[in-house]
Amino acid sequence: MLVSISYLLAAIAFASSASAAPVLQSQSNPGIAGAAYFITNDPSGNRIVSMDIGSDGKLSAVQSINAGGRGAHGITSPNGPDPLFAQGAVKTSAAAKMLVTVNPGSNTVSMFAINPNQPSHLKMVGSPVSSEGEFPMSVAFNAKGTMVCVLNGGQVNGVNCYTPDAKLGLVAKPNTLRSLGLNQTTPATGPAGTTSHIVFSEDGSKLVASVKGVPPTPGFLAAWDVAADGSLSAQPVKSTPASGGLLPFSMTVIPGKNAILATDAGIGFDIFNFGGSGKGAKSSSSASSTVVPISGQKATCWSSFSPKSGNFYLTDIGTSTITEVNVDANLKGTIVKQYPQAANSATIDNDIATIGANSFMYVLAPNATTVNVLSVNTPGKAVSVQNFNFASAAKAAGITIDKNNLQGMTTFVRA
Repeated sequence: MLVSISYLLAAIAFASSASAAPVLQSQSNPGIAGAAYFITNDPSGNRIVSMDIGSDGKLSAVQSINAGGRGAHGITSPNGPDPLFAQGAVKTSAAAKMLVTVNPGSNTVSMFAINPNQPSHLKMVGSPVSSEGEFPMSVAFNAKGTMVCVLNGGQVNGVNCYTPDAKLGLVAKPNTLRSLGLNQTTPATGPAGTTSHIVFSEDGSKLVASVKGVPPTPGFLAAWDVAADGSLSAQPVKSTPASGGLLPFSMTVIPGKNAILATDAGIGFDIFNFGGSGKGAKSSSSASSTVVPISGQKATCWSSFSPKSGNFYLTDIGTSTITEVNVDANLKGTIVKQYPQAANSATIDNDIATIGANSFMYVLAPNATTVNVLSVNTPGKAVSVQNFNFASAAKAAGITIDKNNLQGMTTFVRA
């Protein structure tokens, strides 16, 4: 069943106002394997919050660093969590050992070096640079860590790209500033009609941005070709979801298939097929698609993939539920199992990190001020490992937390 925008807003508002269930916090720290990060997105000063990841996948310790700009909350009525209507507000690159974040209220992007021995320790590289648009809300690295792109979602919207330089920071890449031409405001008014996420295709040959529709008009994916020198094609090729699809949100690449799973807050999820399959297959910039409903969903918006289970994991802010999804060799999507989290905790951004032989999912639940950790090794058998409450540790560290402003979730694992 399609969800109306008013219903979507109501779900977000309800998630914002309801009280969260008690959660537990682990004190164990058996050895640092990596770090997890989100942003405070505070209008008075955006900060990157980092937490240590232990070898058992559990989180401990909280610290932060100034992101070099201000946060911003998109225009909603009433206000609620998911302030940028986006996934990918902060991202890491294992190849480059760098982290990049948006500063939506300053229209800038900042890059930080990750200390591989202490991944929760960050150091700004260069200075924050202009996003060349307004209300930047999502960033992406290519697989090699040699190119970074940002998606702007305000009145001046579109994409822009950079070369991440270890000494100079983000260096503007020529011939990559491209407009989407959306009729938007700054800050963006949403969730309907807003940009959502930016990703590179698996082979790095395409840069793809997702845009939500304004029902009954569906949204679309916009794909630019990436040339050998990193420049982008002049215009994107736009692909709309099949009948029933409305609000393409997050995008997770389907390995080896030249395809993308996109969450869809209006129905469940969409699968976009860019053609070809297997290593070296040439893909098109235009995609066909299928739509898969999730019964009872309210706003399924974020997603990630576990290489251990081979499945995708989607989060719903309205139901505070994680939905596990399988996509078979023929790109048919099916629901495997659902995992309810604390009621009204507003599960939003998520990421999956593989530590040794185990994959762990990290889910930001701002209303509960927790990051929920689940083991996602076996299909249909995700197991809760920890609900890490960061509020008290953040307060002790002098970090201002407004649950409605929190956004993003990314991880870095030591080699």
